Amino acid sequence: MAEYLLFATERYALPILQPLARALHESGQSVSAWLEGAAAGGQWDSPVKAVGLREALALRPRAVFSAANWVPTFVSGAKVQVFHGFNVEKREDTRGHFRVRGMFDLYCTQGPATTAPFRAIAERERHFAVAETGWPKLDPLFRHGAHEDDALRQPANGRRILLFGSTFTERLSAAPLLFEAIAAEVARGDRYWLLTLHPKCAPEWFDRYRSLAGPNAAFVEPEQLMAAQRSADVLLSDTSSIVSEFVVQHKPVVTFRNRAPKPHMIDFSDSALLPQMLERALSPTAELRAEILRYADAIHPYRDGRSSERVIAATEDFIDGEMGTLRSKPLGARLRNLQIRQRLGYWGPAR
Repeated sequence: MAEYLLFATERYALPILQPLARALHESGQSVSAWLEGAAAGGQWDSPVKAVGLREALALRPRAVFSAANWVPTFVSGAKVQVFHGFNVEKREDTRGHFRVRGMFDLYCTQGPATTAPFRAIAERERHFAVAETGWPKLDPLFRHGAHEDDALRQPANGRRILLFGSTFTERLSAAPLLFEAIAAEVARGDRYWLLTLHPKCAPEWFDRYRSLAGPNAAFVEPEQLMAAQRSADVLLSDTSSIVSEFVVQHKPVVTFRNRAPKPHMIDFSDSALLPQMLERALSPTAELRAEILRYADAIHPYRDGRSSERVIAATEDFIDGEMGTLRSKPLGARLRNLQIRQRLGYWGPAR
Protein backbone atom coordinates (compact mmCIF):
# COMPACT_ATOMS: atom_id res chain seq x y z
CA MET A 1 0.00 0.00 0.00
CA ALA A 2 1.52 3.30 -1.10
CA GLU A 3 1.15 6.60 0.75
CA TYR A 4 -0.29 9.63 -1.04
CA LEU A 5 -0.66 13.16 0.30
CA LEU A 6 -3.28 15.77 -0.60
CA PHE A 7 -2.41 19.44 -0.02
CA ALA A 8 -4.71 22.47 0.06
CA THR A 9 -4.80 25.97 1.54
CA GLU A 10 -8.37 27.08 0.72
CA ARG A 11 -11.80 25.66 1.44
CA TYR A 12 -12.71 25.65 -2.24
CA ALA A 13 -9.90 23.14 -2.88
CA LEU A 14 -11.67 20.38 -0.96
CA PRO A 15 -14.24 19.52 -3.69
CA ILE A 16 -11.29 19.27 -6.10
CA LEU A 17 -9.42 16.77 -3.94
CA GLN A 18 -12.43 14.77 -2.69
CA PRO A 19 -12.89 12.73 -5.91
CA LEU A 20 -9.13 12.11 -6.04
CA ALA A 21 -9.15 10.89 -2.43
CA ARG A 22 -12.05 8.57 -3.23
CA ALA A 23 -10.30 7.13 -6.29
CA LEU A 24 -7.07 6.54 -4.37
CA HIS A 25 -8.96 4.83 -1.55
CA GLU A 26 -10.92 2.64 -3.97
CA SER A 27 -7.65 1.51 -5.55
CA GLY A 28 -6.40 0.37 -2.14
CA GLN A 29 -3.98 3.23 -1.41
CA SER A 30 -3.41 5.09 1.85
CA VAL A 31 -4.49 8.74 1.67
CA SER A 32 -3.54 11.61 3.98
CA ALA A 33 -4.40 15.29 3.75
CA TRP A 34 -2.39 18.28 4.90
CA LEU A 35 -4.75 21.26 5.02
CA GLU A 36 -3.37 24.73 5.71
CA GLY A 37 -5.06 28.10 6.17
CA ALA A 38 -8.77 28.32 5.31
CA ALA A 39 -8.83 24.64 4.30
CA ALA A 40 -7.90 23.47 7.81
CA GLY A 41 -10.50 21.24 9.42
CA GLY A 42 -12.12 20.23 6.14
CA GLN A 43 -14.27 17.10 6.11
CA TRP A 44 -13.90 14.14 3.74
CA ASP A 45 -16.42 11.66 2.36
CA SER A 46 -13.85 8.85 2.13
CA PRO A 47 -11.17 7.59 4.57
CA VAL A 48 -8.52 10.32 4.69
CA LYS A 49 -6.07 10.83 7.55
CA ALA A 50 -5.55 14.45 8.61
CA VAL A 51 -1.86 15.30 9.09
CA GLY A 52 0.27 18.33 9.82
CA LEU A 53 3.75 19.32 8.74
CA ARG A 54 5.67 16.82 10.87
CA GLU A 55 3.39 13.90 9.97
CA ALA A 56 3.59 14.79 6.29
CA LEU A 57 7.38 14.66 6.45
CA ALA A 58 7.28 11.30 8.21
CA LEU A 59 4.87 9.83 5.65
CA ARG A 60 7.39 10.07 2.82
CA PRO A 61 4.51 9.99 0.31
CA ARG A 62 4.84 8.59 -3.18
CA ALA A 63 3.19 11.76 -4.54
CA VAL A 64 1.76 15.06 -3.28
CA PHE A 65 -1.36 16.30 -5.08
CA SER A 66 -1.82 20.06 -4.70
CA ALA A 67 -4.93 22.11 -5.44
CA ALA A 68 -3.05 25.29 -4.49
CA ASN A 69 -0.62 27.52 -6.38
CA TRP A 70 2.23 26.13 -4.29
CA VAL A 71 3.35 22.96 -2.57
CA PRO A 72 5.86 22.24 0.24
CA THR A 73 8.78 21.05 -1.86
CA PHE A 74 10.71 19.68 1.11
CA VAL A 75 8.18 16.83 1.49
CA SER A 76 9.18 13.75 -0.49
CA GLY A 77 7.31 12.45 -3.51
CA ALA A 78 6.35 13.71 -6.96
CA LYS A 79 4.70 17.14 -6.76
CA VAL A 80 1.54 17.10 -8.87
CA GLN A 81 -0.51 20.21 -9.74
CA VAL A 82 -4.24 19.52 -10.16
CA PHE A 83 -5.34 23.19 -10.28
CA HIS A 84 -7.87 25.14 -8.25
CA GLY A 85 -9.89 26.40 -11.23
CA PHE A 86 -10.16 26.88 -14.96
CA ASN A 87 -8.41 29.62 -16.87
CA VAL A 88 -11.03 32.40 -16.85
CA GLU A 89 -8.58 35.14 -17.86
CA LYS A 90 -8.81 37.19 -14.68
CA ARG A 91 -5.14 38.12 -15.18
CA GLU A 92 -2.49 38.06 -17.85
CA ASP A 93 -1.12 34.56 -18.58
CA THR A 94 2.25 35.34 -16.92
CA ARG A 95 0.43 36.13 -13.65
CA GLY A 96 -2.52 33.79 -13.94
CA HIS A 97 -3.31 30.22 -14.99
CA PHE A 98 -0.15 29.65 -17.01
CA ARG A 99 2.32 30.99 -14.47
CA VAL A 100 4.95 28.33 -13.73
CA ARG A 101 6.59 28.77 -10.33
CA GLY A 102 9.11 25.92 -10.54
CA MET A 103 7.67 23.83 -7.70
CA PHE A 104 5.78 21.10 -9.55
CA ASP A 105 7.03 18.00 -11.38
CA LEU A 106 3.79 17.19 -13.19
CA TYR A 107 0.87 19.36 -14.36
CA CYS A 108 -2.39 17.43 -14.89
CA THR A 109 -4.27 19.63 -17.32
CA GLN A 110 -8.03 19.86 -17.81
CA GLY A 111 -8.35 19.84 -21.60
CA PRO A 112 -6.78 20.94 -24.91
CA ALA A 113 -7.14 24.66 -24.13
CA THR A 114 -4.73 24.36 -21.20
CA THR A 115 -2.69 21.37 -22.35
CA ALA A 116 -1.21 23.10 -25.41
CA PRO A 117 0.11 26.19 -23.56
CA PHE A 118 1.56 24.13 -20.71
CA ARG A 119 3.23 21.71 -23.12
CA ALA A 120 4.79 24.65 -24.95
CA ILE A 121 6.23 25.94 -21.66
CA ALA A 122 7.38 22.43 -20.68
CA GLU A 123 9.23 21.97 -23.98
CA ARG A 124 11.03 25.26 -23.37
CA GLU A 125 11.77 24.91 -19.65
CA ARG A 126 12.14 21.08 -19.38
CA HIS A 127 11.73 21.01 -15.58
CA PHE A 128 8.17 19.63 -15.46
CA ALA A 129 5.97 17.21 -17.40
CA VAL A 130 2.39 17.62 -18.63
CA ALA A 131 -0.44 15.10 -18.91
CA GLU A 132 -4.00 15.85 -20.03
CA THR A 133 -6.30 14.10 -17.58
CA GLY A 134 -9.40 16.20 -17.03
CA TRP A 135 -10.19 17.80 -13.68
CA PRO A 136 -11.03 15.68 -10.61
CA LYS A 137 -13.48 18.30 -9.32
CA LEU A 138 -15.83 17.61 -12.23
CA ASP A 139 -16.03 13.85 -11.73
CA PRO A 140 -19.20 14.20 -9.61
CA LEU A 141 -20.90 16.18 -12.40
CA PHE A 142 -20.99 12.98 -14.42
CA ARG A 143 -21.56 10.56 -11.55
CA HIS A 144 -24.93 11.79 -10.42
CA GLY A 145 -25.75 11.80 -6.71
CA ALA A 146 -29.52 11.44 -7.11
CA HIS A 147 -30.40 11.85 -3.43
CA GLU A 148 -28.44 15.09 -3.09
CA ASP A 149 -29.85 16.46 -6.35
CA ASP A 150 -33.44 15.64 -5.33
CA ALA A 151 -33.01 17.59 -2.09
CA LEU A 152 -32.15 20.70 -4.12
CA ARG A 153 -34.74 20.17 -6.87
CA GLN A 154 -37.81 19.26 -4.81
CA PRO A 155 -38.54 22.79 -3.51
CA ALA A 156 -38.63 24.02 -7.11
CA ASN A 157 -41.89 22.08 -7.65
CA GLY A 158 -41.28 21.81 -11.38
CA ARG A 159 -40.07 25.39 -11.91
CA ARG A 160 -36.95 26.07 -13.96
CA ILE A 161 -33.88 26.29 -11.71
CA LEU A 162 -31.35 29.13 -11.93
CA LEU A 163 -27.98 29.08 -10.18
CA PHE A 164 -26.15 32.27 -9.21
CA GLY A 165 -22.45 32.12 -8.32
CA SER A 166 -19.94 34.97 -8.05
CA THR A 167 -16.19 35.41 -7.86
CA PHE A 168 -14.53 36.93 -4.79
CA THR A 169 -12.42 39.35 -6.87
CA GLU A 170 -14.02 42.66 -5.91
CA ARG A 171 -13.51 44.45 -9.22
CA LEU A 172 -15.10 41.53 -11.11
CA SER A 173 -17.80 40.40 -8.69
CA ALA A 174 -21.46 40.64 -9.72
CA ALA A 175 -22.67 39.97 -6.19
CA PRO A 176 -23.02 43.66 -5.15
CA LEU A 177 -24.23 44.89 -8.55
CA LEU A 178 -26.90 42.27 -9.21
CA PHE A 179 -28.31 41.81 -5.72
CA GLU A 180 -31.40 43.98 -6.20
CA ALA A 181 -32.16 42.49 -9.63
CA ILE A 182 -31.80 38.94 -8.30
CA ALA A 183 -33.90 39.76 -5.24
CA ALA A 184 -36.67 40.98 -7.57
CA GLU A 185 -36.49 37.76 -9.60
CA VAL A 186 -36.63 35.66 -6.43
CA ALA A 187 -39.64 37.63 -5.16
CA ARG A 188 -41.50 37.09 -8.44
CA GLY A 189 -41.34 33.35 -7.80
CA ASP A 190 -41.87 31.96 -11.31
CA ARG A 191 -38.45 30.28 -11.14
CA TYR A 192 -36.43 28.70 -8.35
CA TRP A 193 -32.99 30.04 -7.43
CA LEU A 194 -29.91 28.38 -5.98
CA LEU A 195 -27.56 31.05 -4.63
CA THR A 196 -23.88 30.65 -3.77
CA LEU A 197 -20.78 32.78 -3.33
CA HIS A 198 -17.07 32.10 -3.44
CA PRO A 199 -15.86 31.35 0.13
CA LYS A 200 -13.60 34.42 -0.01
CA CYS A 201 -16.47 36.85 -0.65
CA ALA A 202 -17.12 39.48 2.01
CA PRO A 203 -19.29 38.25 4.93
CA GLU A 204 -21.83 41.03 4.36
CA TRP A 205 -22.72 39.54 0.97
CA PHE A 206 -23.13 36.09 2.44
CA ASP A 207 -25.62 37.61 4.89
CA ARG A 208 -27.54 39.43 2.17
CA TYR A 209 -27.79 36.48 -0.21
CA ARG A 210 -28.70 34.10 2.58
CA SER A 211 -31.55 36.48 3.45
CA LEU A 212 -33.17 35.63 0.08
CA ALA A 213 -33.63 31.97 1.04
CA GLY A 214 -37.26 30.89 1.30
CA PRO A 215 -39.93 29.28 -0.90
CA ASN A 216 -38.31 30.62 -4.08
CA ALA A 217 -34.60 30.26 -3.30
CA ALA A 218 -32.01 28.35 -1.31
CA PHE A 219 -28.46 29.27 -0.35
CA VAL A 220 -25.93 26.63 -1.37
CA GLU A 221 -22.72 25.99 0.57
CA PRO A 222 -19.48 25.13 -1.29
CA GLU A 223 -19.81 21.45 -0.44
CA GLN A 224 -23.17 21.34 -2.31
CA LEU A 225 -21.93 23.13 -5.41
CA MET A 226 -21.59 20.10 -7.68
CA ALA A 227 -25.14 19.00 -6.89
CA ALA A 228 -26.33 22.57 -7.49
CA GLN A 229 -24.65 22.65 -10.91
CA ARG A 230 -26.22 19.34 -11.86
CA SER A 231 -29.64 20.57 -10.72
CA ALA A 232 -29.67 23.99 -12.40
CA ASP A 233 -30.86 24.72 -15.94
CA VAL A 234 -28.95 28.02 -16.31
CA LEU A 235 -26.06 29.72 -14.51
CA LEU A 236 -25.82 33.45 -13.79
CA SER A 237 -22.29 34.57 -12.91
CA ASP A 238 -19.45 37.00 -13.75
CA THR A 239 -15.74 36.23 -14.33
CA SER A 240 -15.76 33.15 -12.11
CA SER A 241 -14.41 29.71 -12.96
CA ILE A 242 -17.86 28.32 -12.16
CA VAL A 243 -18.83 29.55 -15.65
CA SER A 244 -16.49 27.03 -17.25
CA GLU A 245 -17.49 24.29 -14.81
CA PHE A 246 -21.15 24.77 -15.69
CA VAL A 247 -20.62 24.97 -19.47
CA VAL A 248 -18.92 21.56 -19.43
CA GLN A 249 -22.42 20.15 -18.87
CA HIS A 250 -23.51 21.78 -22.18
CA LYS A 251 -25.80 24.20 -20.34
CA PRO A 252 -26.23 27.96 -21.00
CA VAL A 253 -24.50 30.65 -18.93
CA VAL A 254 -25.36 34.33 -18.45
CA THR A 255 -22.41 36.50 -17.41
CA PHE A 256 -22.35 40.01 -16.00
CA ARG A 257 -19.45 42.17 -17.24
CA ASN A 258 -17.19 39.19 -17.88
CA ARG A 259 -13.58 40.28 -18.28
CA ALA A 260 -13.16 38.28 -21.50
CA PRO A 261 -16.63 37.43 -22.89
CA LYS A 262 -16.81 34.55 -25.34
CA PRO A 263 -19.43 33.45 -27.91
CA HIS A 264 -20.74 30.71 -25.59
CA MET A 265 -21.72 33.32 -22.97
CA ILE A 266 -24.72 35.64 -22.85
CA ASP A 267 -22.87 38.65 -21.47
CA PHE A 268 -24.48 41.92 -20.37
CA SER A 269 -23.53 45.03 -18.41
CA ASP A 270 -26.82 46.64 -17.29
CA SER A 271 -28.53 44.96 -14.33
CA ALA A 272 -31.93 46.11 -15.63
CA LEU A 273 -31.51 43.68 -18.54
CA LEU A 274 -31.29 40.60 -16.30
CA PRO A 275 -34.85 39.30 -17.04
CA GLN A 276 -34.21 39.46 -20.81
CA MET A 277 -30.86 37.70 -20.51
CA LEU A 278 -32.38 34.88 -18.46
CA GLU A 279 -35.13 34.42 -21.06
CA ARG A 280 -32.49 34.07 -23.79
CA ALA A 281 -30.61 31.46 -21.76
CA LEU A 282 -33.73 29.43 -21.01
CA SER A 283 -34.50 29.26 -24.75
CA PRO A 284 -31.04 29.03 -26.35
CA THR A 285 -30.63 29.30 -30.10
CA ALA A 286 -28.97 26.57 -32.15
CA GLU A 287 -25.98 28.88 -32.66
CA LEU A 288 -25.54 29.37 -28.93
CA ARG A 289 -25.79 25.64 -28.26
CA ALA A 290 -23.08 24.99 -30.86
CA GLU A 291 -20.76 27.54 -29.23
CA ILE A 292 -21.36 25.96 -25.81
CA LEU A 293 -20.41 22.50 -27.13
CA ARG A 294 -17.34 23.83 -28.92
CA TYR A 295 -16.03 25.61 -25.83
CA ALA A 296 -16.83 22.71 -23.48
CA ASP A 297 -14.88 20.28 -25.65
CA ALA A 298 -11.90 22.65 -25.71
CA ILE A 299 -11.64 23.10 -21.95
CA HIS A 300 -12.80 19.68 -20.69
CA PRO A 301 -13.84 16.99 -23.19
CA TYR A 302 -14.03 14.26 -20.55
CA ARG A 303 -17.59 13.32 -19.57
CA ASP A 304 -16.99 9.92 -17.98
CA GLY A 305 -16.39 11.09 -14.40
CA ARG A 306 -13.00 9.37 -14.28
CA SER A 307 -10.51 12.26 -14.38
CA SER A 308 -9.24 11.31 -10.91
CA GLU A 309 -8.25 7.88 -12.18
CA ARG A 310 -6.41 9.50 -15.10
CA VAL A 311 -4.54 11.81 -12.70
CA ILE A 312 -3.41 8.80 -10.67
CA ALA A 313 -2.37 6.86 -13.80
CA ALA A 314 -0.41 9.86 -15.14
CA THR A 315 1.33 10.27 -11.79
CA GLU A 316 2.38 6.63 -11.80
CA ASP A 317 3.66 6.98 -15.36
CA PHE A 318 5.71 10.00 -14.30
CA ILE A 319 7.16 8.24 -11.26
CA ASP A 320 8.03 5.21 -13.39
CA GLY A 321 10.04 7.43 -15.72
CA GLU A 322 7.74 7.14 -18.73
CA MET A 323 7.68 10.94 -19.22
CA GLY A 324 11.42 11.36 -19.52
CA THR A 325 14.05 13.03 -17.37
CA LEU A 326 13.54 16.56 -16.06
CA ARG A 327 16.05 19.36 -15.72
CA SER A 328 16.79 20.86 -12.31
CA LYS A 329 14.27 23.39 -11.07
CA PRO A 330 15.00 27.05 -11.97
CA LEU A 331 16.86 29.38 -9.61
CA GLY A 332 13.70 31.37 -8.90
CA ALA A 333 12.19 28.27 -7.31
CA ARG A 334 14.82 28.36 -4.56
CA LEU A 335 13.57 31.74 -3.34
CA ARG A 336 9.98 30.48 -3.36
CA ASN A 337 11.07 27.41 -1.39
CA LEU A 338 12.63 29.66 1.24
CA GLN A 339 9.42 31.69 1.40
CA ILE A 340 7.41 28.50 1.91
CA ARG A 341 9.74 27.37 4.70
CA GLN A 342 9.38 30.77 6.37
CA ARG A 343 5.58 30.64 6.03
CA LEU A 344 5.46 27.18 7.61
CA GLY A 345 8.26 27.75 10.11
CA TYR A 346 10.27 24.74 8.98
CA TRP A 347 14.04 24.89 8.39
CA GLY A 348 14.87 21.21 8.69
CA PRO A 349 16.06 18.85 5.92
CA ALA A 350 13.95 17.77 2.98
CA ARG A 351 12.52 14.28 3.40
